[in-house]
Order: sequence, then C-alpha cells, then structure tokens
Amino acid sequence: METKRKVLAYITKGEEPNLEMLVFEHKHVPEAGLQVPGGTIEENEMLIDALYREITEETGICREELSLIGKIHKYNYYPKNQNTVYERNFFHLNYVGEQSIWEHDVVSDGKDNGMTFQFRFEPLSALPKLAGAQDDAVDLL
Repeated sequence: METKRKVLAYITKGEEPNLEMLVFEHKHVPEAGLQVPGGTIEENEMLIDALYREITEETGICREELSLIGKIHKYNYYPKNQNTVYERNFFHLNYVGEQSIWEHDVVSDGKDNGMTFQFRFEPLSALPKLAGAQDDAVDLL
C-alpha cells in the first residue's frame, strides 16, 4: 500500500464563541466539495515548509498574515477503494489578514495548477460537512 504524506490547514479568525474557519470550493468543479487548504508533502520537504507552501499556493495568503497556533492532530486516512493511505497532519493557524471572501488562481506544480478556488470563512459552530473527511480534527480546535 502506498503512503502519501499530507498537511491540512485549519485557518481561523475571530475569538470564541464566534470563531470562523477558512474553507473553499473549486469554482468550476463544485462536486469536489467544501475543503480546507492542504496538500502533499514533497520528498525531503519539512512539514512546516509544506504547510506554508500549500497555503500560499492554494489561497494566496502569505506567511506574514498567519500565526501558527500548533499541530493539532496526525492520523492515517484510508479512502475507500484506493490502495493508498494518507498520513494527515492537521495544523491550526490564525489569520490576521483583511480578506473574508475571495477567489484565487492556483499556481503550483500539482494537479490543481490553474484551478480557481473560492474562499470564505464559515462559523465554526455551524461548519458544513467537509469533503474527504477533512473535518475529522475540527473538534480538537
């Protein structure tokens, strides 16, 4: 079974009980579902570098607009009907930027290069279901 290492970013803004989390949808592929920023850790790449690279590629948010709160969870995810296990590393970051709703064209070496993602913040208390069980660690925030 192949193992792929992943980072996922729970980017929040605000204070409890009004905490909001950043989510996105693919503009031209709505069936991909609601997601959080994240992606594959490249060979010989440090976890923290992969986290910030994926966030920047997918959202356009620069590192200076984020405050790392910490790594909150790690587990293996086994998608149905695949011969792959995903090592998922979840991080919590606080967004200190100004944007609340925006679109971003992905620029990367990955399969999402050129895609347009639509971002918004959703109240954590009423967070919709996320695709691919990406919400598995939300309760740890």
